Amino acid sequence: MSSEAVREEKLFDAARTLSDATERSAFLEEECKDDPGLKVRLESMLASEGEVEDFFQEGAQAINSAEIAEKIRRDPEEEESVGVRIGRYRLLQRLGDGGCGVVYLAEQEEPVRRAVALKIIRLGMETERVISRFEAERQALAMMDHPNIARVFDAGETAGGSPYFVMEHVRGEALTDYCRDHKLGIIDRLNLFIQVCHAIQHAHQKGIIHGDIKPSNIIVSEHDGGAVPRVIDFGIARATEAGFSEMMLFSGPEKQVLGTPSYMSPEQVQLGGLDVDTRSDVYSLGVLLYELLTGVTPFDKDRLAHVGMADLRRILSKEDPPKPSVRFGELGSEEADTIAKAINKTPRGLISRLKGDLDCIVMKALSKDRRRRYETADSLAIELKRYLVDEPVMAHRSSYFYNFRKMVKRNRVVVLASSAVALTLVFGLGLSTVLLLREREARQRAVAAEQLQARLRQVAEFRERLTQAAMLVNNGEYEEADNLVDGVELNEATMEGAAVFRALGEWHATNDRWGLAAERFKTLLKINQLEGADVSSLDYLELGPVLMELGDLDEYDRFRREAVERFADAESPFTDRIVKISLLVSANREMLDRLKPFAEMSAEACEAAELSGDTFQASWRSMSLALYEYRRANYAAAVSYAKRCLGYPDPNAPRDATARLVLAMASYQMGRTDEAQAAFFKARTVVNEKFQREIDLGNPVQGFWFDWVFARVLERETSRLLGID
Repeated sequence: MSSEAVREEKLFDAARTLSDATERSAFLEEECKDDPGLKVRLESMLASEGEVEDFFQEGAQAINSAEIAEKIRRDPEEEESVGVRIGRYRLLQRLGDGGCGVVYLAEQEEPVRRAVALKIIRLGMETERVISRFEAERQALAMMDHPNIARVFDAGETAGGSPYFVMEHVRGEALTDYCRDHKLGIIDRLNLFIQVCHAIQHAHQKGIIHGDIKPSNIIVSEHDGGAVPRVIDFGIARATEAGFSEMMLFSGPEKQVLGTPSYMSPEQVQLGGLDVDTRSDVYSLGVLLYELLTGVTPFDKDRLAHVGMADLRRILSKEDPPKPSVRFGELGSEEADTIAKAINKTPRGLISRLKGDLDCIVMKALSKDRRRRYETADSLAIELKRYLVDEPVMAHRSSYFYNFRKMVKRNRVVVLASSAVALTLVFGLGLSTVLLLREREARQRAVAAEQLQARLRQVAEFRERLTQAAMLVNNGEYEEADNLVDGVELNEATMEGAAVFRALGEWHATNDRWGLAAERFKTLLKINQLEGADVSSLDYLELGPVLMELGDLDEYDRFRREAVERFADAESPFTDRIVKISLLVSANREMLDRLKPFAEMSAEACEAAELSGDTFQASWRSMSLALYEYRRANYAAAVSYAKRCLGYPDPNAPRDATARLVLAMASYQMGRTDEAQAAFFKARTVVNEKFQREIDLGNPVQGFWFDWVFARVLERETSRLLGID
């Protein structure tokens, strides 16, 4: 803190002790005669001090959680009975309740029959505000499609006026309980946690901040012999769990502080929580990781649950939590033994494992300054993956010894092979002096060993360069990272390498360097075999438009044949991506026949998405089917699918422009010139306006950069067909 700030703080503390206004004014006049600006600031701070105190007193009185909870428990008439039908849901069983509502197991009766969890919020919780807030939240949550996220299906009001929310019913145990009961080791716990990070990252990409990440909101169930974590209560905790149990809410005019004290970030406890972004969830993930590794949270839960709002803000904003290894070492011997046994470690062994990388990773995620945290949940996941494969982690201070030790652990085979080569050379040299007739054979072995050593050394060097490039990309130093990987030949699947080449390809593409972008994306498609179909199919969507910008039709034809071959056994929802990326230009009968199964699965997935209310996915699949029917010269069906795409309530500029271009070409082929020109000019205006500005990576809602390039490719084709310059 600067000397000016220290002086200002001391003068403020001294002035606030003076109750007499005249005496306080004279004190400030004397102390600030050399700095009038300081006097003005202090008077402003002293004037607002009373308002802040009143704010917290009103907030505390507004939500006496114990009284409200007791009142609600004494009034059973507000609860619905088992067997009652609410909308299209029939209540089957009461699962549990809290201070603000009851959760039921329910059966959805139409349009599909399935078991769901239905949460009814009692009256008195600002019904209209809750419903309007969660209607917007539900629309955003409906866009999420991730295997580790429990979806929110519906929302509404009961006949009595109580708002309710319908969620996917997830059976299982809370994350920490599951790890403890199954005695999972550190590696298994980290692998589960990495899946949670990917789920949170998926939500962040959809523009959703969870706001209440804690063990009870992450349910682990077993599928096919493996543990699968599912994140629940996206957005709901921020609006419904206010004031009860372990939740804390202080409210005032247009201001709320909402969350579970032990897992809240420092910015969440500030007045209003208006400056909260995705890095707040990264902090909560850090607390969760801390608890998974030590069995306890950074700050004692009982302590945080029984302090006032001012003390909570001070603790989270000012006090630094101990490192995980230190915190665990301070536990009592009996408690430490119990926790360590649940992780298959001794207390001494667990402390040793926590020291170093894990301490650094957790403390970086828990940084008070969010600029020093991991930028995204995926960055935290990638950091843990580096740790699991013995690669240097960004949170640890870099040094020659640290990097060398990591390299040795990571390349044990190389080190052993080098030692074996050295021994072979020595043995061959000694043996050659005794056994002259075996000299040639020994020499050949030595040469072969040297070649093996050189090759292994080259592999190790390439992996080291990839690790450094990943760090540079994470810091936004793309040019340095690109120079580092230039000339690196990769033939093995690697997730870290895929992430690097994907980022560099996107960087070149958004800067109109199509040739370099194509090189990076071609390498990406060779090494992204470890990625799931969701990610790898998106990689094909990136390379296709780049090849068309280069005008390399032969390479594009080879590319789309490879795409069809790779995803021949894939299931929806990814088949529609292969359909549209394979039809940027006309295709022969053989290609159209190979795409037919993909189109049929896309049509089925489109109907299913529309039936479930997922209009976002239905609109994308309709656009792909419109393009497929146009390439088959089935122009009436193409017009129908294009208009169907444009009729959904989820606008997406590049997708809608592409649909209009397909509509224009199909209409023109049917002799509807006026309709074709109207659709074409509307799409051209949108595409031209976009490319007059600098192209960024984009997002799922507004469209990615490759969606815009896709539209521009079809805009050129439509222009040639209609004879419009």
